[in-house]
Formats: sequence, structure tokens, C-alpha cells
Amino acid sequence: MMNFASGASDFYVPDGIAPEDAVRRTTHLGIGAHQDDLEFMAFHGIIACLGRDDRWFGGVTITDGRGSSRAGTYASWSDEQIAAERVQEQRRAAEIGQYAFVAQLGHPSSAVRTANESGVVDDLHRILELARPEAVYLHNPADKHDTHVACLLRCIEAVRRMPIGTRPERIYGCEVWRDLDWVVDREKTPMPVDGPPGLAERLNGVFATQIAGGKRYDLAVLGRRMANATFNDAHAPDQTTALSWAIDLTPLARDDSLDAAEHTLGFIDRFRADVEDRINRLRR
Repeated sequence: MMNFASGASDFYVPDGIAPEDAVRRTTHLGIGAHQDDLEFMAFHGIIACLGRDDRWFGGVTITDGRGSSRAGTYASWSDEQIAAERVQEQRRAAEIGQYAFVAQLGHPSSAVRTANESGVVDDLHRILELARPEAVYLHNPADKHDTHVACLLRCIEAVRRMPIGTRPERIYGCEVWRDLDWVVDREKTPMPVDGPPGLAERLNGVFATQIAGGKRYDLAVLGRRMANATFNDAHAPDQTTALSWAIDLTPLARDDSLDAAEHTLGFIDRFRADVEDRINRLRR
């Protein structure tokens, strides 16, 4: 059994194999703050594993989803009702995307944002140690949502508990509540996400509680991916119809002394220098 710190946790294996085996087979792991974050930010990992026997995408949702906006059908629903429905939505997405497993840890956002709450990191470390994934998809540290950034920091803490030689080969910081268009081109990690026709729409559309709550994430995410593909290169035809950006967070797993803020501000400093250089070259 996979037991976690919160009594509100939920663990689901779409194809029904033993929970520990489901986690061990995972090669690509997405860890998001809320139900639907995996589908928005880690679609690259989902389609990399789809229909494969040698690659499996596993998903982790850290928070309980109780504080979401709601309107329409869900306007009068309690926090308990909305949280329960969001768990079922995430399970349905795991079935559609053929995930190895999905673990919904059920922590309140306040616990994630509190650095001295050990339960969140304990849960994440347990999954990471059992999975030993090749690639991990996380929120990016320049995201403007406090809970997203807190989740990223708790994930880095969990990774740093692992022995150096067992840590993920690649860690991606992905777009959600801020895109990565401001990163200089040479430092962006491109993730083509054309995917099987209709799969992204099906995954995004599962989260009716959010769509009916007045947030058309299902359309906005697809629009961002299309815009990324078109505006990627001003001098060449589009190479893909959908593109997500990430920044490389692997150095944070290779050097425990490297500060997350310092690493992130480095991208911003180099972007500033790039803008300044272009203006100075082209001014009269």
C-alpha cells in the first residue's frame, strides 16, 4: 500500500497493478500543485510515454484542491464536495493519459507553503526514491502562484534527500502561471507537444470544475502552446504546431549549495543583458 501523511490522500493505478510496482516502472514523473497542473505543464512527458511498455508517466498532485473558484453548476458546492470531485477528475485524466499511477497527496495549500511542515517532503521523497525517474516535470520558480513555487521548493528538498547518483537525470521547470517567453532562446528547453490528435483537448476538458468555475484553462493552455510554436523563430517556418517551454532545473539537483532564487535570477539577468545589448546595437 502507498500511505501518505494526509488522510485526504488518494492513490490510483489505472491498469490495476500493485501500487509499488506502478511507481517503480515510472520513467517520467510530473509533480504539480493542483488537479489539472500535470496535464497543462507535463504534457510532454505524458505523450512521451503514451502506448509504451518501456516508458511510463506517473503523476503527483500535492494539494487538496479545496480553494478553487467555482461558478455555474458548482457555485453552491462546499469545499469538501469540490475537493472530492477534483480527485475524480484527476483519476479520469490518468485513465485517458494511460498514467502509471496518480498520487493525490491531499495536503492543504497552507501546509505546502510552510517550509517546516515535513509531511509534504516526506511524501514526495518516498515517491521519488521508489520511482527513481529519468525526467521530472515541476513548476518553474518564476511562476507567479505562491503555491506553485512552494511546491517546486518542496520538490527540490525531496530530491536533495536522495543520494546524488540516484537523482533524476533531468528536471524541467514548466509553464503554468507565467510563461517562459522571457528566457533567452539559448536557455529555453523546447518541448514539442503536438501529441496524438485530440488528446490534449480530452485531458484538459476533464476538469469541468475549473472550466465551469469561469477559468477556460482548456483553451488557454492550447493557445499558449500554439503561440509558442509560431513565435519561436521569426525567420523560419513553424517546426511544430504546439510547443511548451521549460527551464533546466537539473543543476539544483546536482549541487545542493545552489540556491533556487540565485539560479532563477540568473535567467532574468541574462534576459536583461540580451535586451540591453539588442537595443544598444540598433540605436542610432
